[in-house]
Amino acid sequence: MTSNRNARCRVSSIVRAMALFLTAAFAMVAAIGTGFCRFTLHVPHRDPGLPPSGYRNVTIAAQDGAKLEAWFVPAKFVPANSTGRCVMVLHGIGDNRQGAAGFAPMFLAAGYSVLLPDSRAHGHSGGDLVTYGLLEKYDGLAWAAWAKAHGCVKLYGLGESLGAAVLIQTAGLDNEFDAIVAECAYSDLRSIARYRVHQITHLPDWLGAPLVLEASMLYARLRYGLELATVSPLESIRRTRTPILLIHGLNDTRTPYWHSQALAAADPKAELWLVPGADDTAAAATAPDEFRKRVLALFAEN
Repeated sequence: MTSNRNARCRVSSIVRAMALFLTAAFAMVAAIGTGFCRFTLHVPHRDPGLPPSGYRNVTIAAQDGAKLEAWFVPAKFVPANSTGRCVMVLHGIGDNRQGAAGFAPMFLAAGYSVLLPDSRAHGHSGGDLVTYGLLEKYDGLAWAAWAKAHGCVKLYGLGESLGAAVLIQTAGLDNEFDAIVAECAYSDLRSIARYRVHQITHLPDWLGAPLVLEASMLYARLRYGLELATVSPLESIRRTRTPILLIHGLNDTRTPYWHSQALAAADPKAELWLVPGADDTAAAATAPDEFRKRVLALFAEN
């Protein structure tokens, strides 16, 4: 009898210990997931500063009422039979229109006007949260409508990192763009978030990262009403008829190049350029002549 009671006590102690461990593990995962969600939805606003000479500040209202700002740069010259050609350049996470403005000289020299928006929750644009394309894709449509209303007969897009993913999702809604270039886009939010969770927490990818990711997605849905699980450039690229050039550096450790490979596989019409030696959004710095040639060729052909 005594031995049976001792055995039951040991089993009970083990069960209680396991329950406490699982409760603590769940609480830790929930806390990490909540923190990861807050970290990714809020980024510090960097002031783009004053517009350079010849750049005009423009403002529009987003679908949800957020005020969005951009610089617009009219073409310095218009080549024959090229009236009304414009390029919208979308920056990456944590950047603003000033960072995107580095591409303006290339397009201006080729006779394009350039639109440089601050993404929502970046720069001088409103919006409290970065939603990774959930809302930004509609902002892209709003800017496209503005551009068409202000003389842009042909509209092209260049997106970097988050801007690339947003541009693909915008193209998946409507064919407002004649062609787009997407550099270092992620294929879907779940896969890149899982990768980033693993990078930050070093939790086992087979267990920790998926649990943290699900906790983060759940928090975003309950706290902010955001269905981030639906964010998928991969699904968008399957729907679009817009000609797309996908660019990705083979040395990119923030968003591995297989994301662009997956996007290219989903759209047989898309062109894929994998750039040896290039890190995240560094194709123009690594291979400037080839970058210029490929981007301008795509736009000229469409």
